[in-house]
Amino acid sequence: MYNNSTFNSQLSTLNFPCYVIDEQLFRNNLSLIKSVKERAGINIILAFKAFSMWKTFSIVKEYIPYSTASSIYEARLAYEEMGSRAHTYSPAYTAADFPTILECSSHITFNSFSQFERFYPMMKSFGRKVSAGIRINPEFSVVETDLYNPSVPGSRMGVVADQMPDTLPEGVEGIHFHTLCESSSYDLEKVLRHIETQFGKHLRQVKWINMGGGHLMTRKGYDVEHLIATLKQFKAKWNLDIILEPGSAFAWDTGVLVSHIVDIVENGGIRTAILDVSFTAHMPDCLEMPYKPRIRGAYHEPADGKPTYRMGGNSCLSGDFIGDWSFDRELETGDAIIFEDMIHYTTVKTNMFNGVPHPSLAIWNNATGLNVFRKFGYEDYKGRMS
Repeated sequence: MYNNSTFNSQLSTLNFPCYVIDEQLFRNNLSLIKSVKERAGINIILAFKAFSMWKTFSIVKEYIPYSTASSIYEARLAYEEMGSRAHTYSPAYTAADFPTILECSSHITFNSFSQFERFYPMMKSFGRKVSAGIRINPEFSVVETDLYNPSVPGSRMGVVADQMPDTLPEGVEGIHFHTLCESSSYDLEKVLRHIETQFGKHLRQVKWINMGGGHLMTRKGYDVEHLIATLKQFKAKWNLDIILEPGSAFAWDTGVLVSHIVDIVENGGIRTAILDVSFTAHMPDCLEMPYKPRIRGAYHEPADGKPTYRMGGNSCLSGDFIGDWSFDRELETGDAIIFEDMIHYTTVKTNMFNGVPHPSLAIWNNATGLNVFRKFGYEDYKGRMS
């Protein structure tokens, strides 16, 4: 995508904000993920919490047929649009939602034994086999941002070792953990050592283990061969079916958010380019993680002698800005600002705060060009308020 002159010219003609995913880059990621799945002899499924652009599911299903859900709506999306039942986990299920979740799931993981005891009788009497699992918390993680670390002290996620019974209840067939976030295979290896030490007796009592997400195998520099070796070794040792459910890896570096400058203001020697998008509404991870996104054609850090600008969102939140970047020329109102790698987690976490117009959704295909398949309008905003 980045060296495609035809695509770049199409981006420059867009006069509205838009998320654009590049089909070929997406397929490249899917091919790698499928290769890991087959070579390691495991199952890899798509985590909707990071990527659920269901217009692309017809492409996903050519490589990966299954997905994971964390709510009733995600479970329905798996069943209705992926055409397969989900591996479902939620911190808590409700009596109102559980029948639908049961219908739409092949596996259901419980966050606590109390939830398992409450809902397993319904699973047991259901007309179709649904496999039950329990989430564990190894109380170890390499994730540095507490907001994304399920193993922080006092975490509500999973059962810690000293609360696990020696013998798992009848009906528990799997163990699930999730402690990674955009992590390496060596981070996974460290976590597995802790799990083997703390939960070894429980691993011998189950049929499958779900190692959650955060396996960023499509990132440049990720050691795919080490991941495969680690998974094969663990599978051989414990004789378990292994499931990975990455989300970011599927859509990593596959698309952009196209925005435009609507004004340039200056205060205290800082020039801010105000955009027709919002960081808090359309790129929330930039503020939550936090991280500074890449801008196409810009210097990621201020460069001496180059025009330098802060990027500001168009909501009324004071902190709706990130900075600073330098450019080879002075920016002007109307210029396109293209944020790289804005598909995973961004598209699923957007909101309509402040009534800011929501970016459209599009896919680029090298043969057929740009297809804008979803535009949002006032009725979308209004409909959420009543």
